[in-house]
Amino acid sequence: MNATTLPAGDTAALLDLGRNYYLPVYRPRELVLERGQGSRLWDSAGREYVDLAAGIAVCGLGHNDPDLHAALVEQAGKLWHTSNVFYSEPPLRLAEELVAASRFARRVFLCNSGTEANEVAIKLVRKWAAAQGRPPQQRVIVTFRGSFHGRTLAAVTATAQPKYQEGYEPLPGGFRYVDFNDIVQLETAMAAGDVAAVMIEPVQGEGGVMPAASGFLRQVRLLCDRHGALLVLDEIQAGMGRTGTLFAHWQDEVVPDIVTLAKALGGGFPVGAMLAGPKVAEAMQFGAHGTTFGGNPLAAAVARVALRKLASPQVAANVTRQSQALRDGLAAIGAEFDLFEQVRGRGLMLGAVLKPAFAGRAGEILDHAAAHGLLALQAGPDVLRLVPALNITDADVAEGLKRLRAAAAAFLGR
Repeated sequence: MNATTLPAGDTAALLDLGRNYYLPVYRPRELVLERGQGSRLWDSAGREYVDLAAGIAVCGLGHNDPDLHAALVEQAGKLWHTSNVFYSEPPLRLAEELVAASRFARRVFLCNSGTEANEVAIKLVRKWAAAQGRPPQQRVIVTFRGSFHGRTLAAVTATAQPKYQEGYEPLPGGFRYVDFNDIVQLETAMAAGDVAAVMIEPVQGEGGVMPAASGFLRQVRLLCDRHGALLVLDEIQAGMGRTGTLFAHWQDEVVPDIVTLAKALGGGFPVGAMLAGPKVAEAMQFGAHGTTFGGNPLAAAVARVALRKLASPQVAANVTRQSQALRDGLAAIGAEFDLFEQVRGRGLMLGAVLKPAFAGRAGEILDHAAAHGLLALQAGPDVLRLVPALNITDADVAEGLKRLRAAAAAFLGR
């Protein structure tokens, strides 16, 4: 079959390609994005949008950042891929810089995505437990209801949401679920002495943008120490400056054993990382795990620049300022239209929870938002999720809120 040649900007024909050739596991909005600059996007019909989605918290420095672009182009002229059979400089430097930035890690495993980072974290927990002489039945990993850890079979089993697991049974064993922010349930779940690790997001993203309660992560750390278990922090969405500090757990004053990263680490280029602390840094030896593409020179060159920029005081200050601006704006929209029950989250990872009268209708509001030139996300059927670029400007925040207000008015028929 010959590929179809389409005229530029033929949106309807492009959408037909998606319907005809994609595995139908997605339900994208009926638009085709073509280019971006900062926190603005344009589709194939030339329409402009304020972007408060950032590729699901990936484009932490917005679109077409000149420094990321320069790093990619420079590296593209040198070396694209070697595999991990050979060394190249960009991933070596990235590993060194991640260890230094983390304040706890000794070693790094570079991969391509968040789910891969969590997969190797799960395997590292099990390898470490085996090295401690623990039999398989004493290598349980506890996770929290509402969590999201990825789509591989082990990661989706760690994800304590049945909707992501249905139809994929039999699921791997060795996982146990408790309610988020419930320290009593966690203590009960660990009482048998068979838990090797607790895996937790400092802020649950897919679970409704739900932050860990004040002091909860410190309590989890103490329980892990008491029961000889590891603390694994999934910072794939909440990390890399998203919540106001480079690592989200810095705000909770805990030291983890493992941290997983992805999303904003590459600024839009696929990359993931698993950071291993001193307790587990030597648990995986030659042949224990691997990846063909992980840590390739292109991804590492871009991630090095992204890491440096995301760690800057200027980005942190902007996250704090724009978080407050978005909170204030959402509160005003919620009050005007009696729309939101609460706004929660940290930094530029915010969730506007719909009032019960509008339960299940977040998707409808986002359809209206797109029609008014605003791109945002949902976190379940009842929560609007805003995860814009961390360097978003005052003007883009103001315009985004203006368009969200217009979308809310259209949704309510006003």
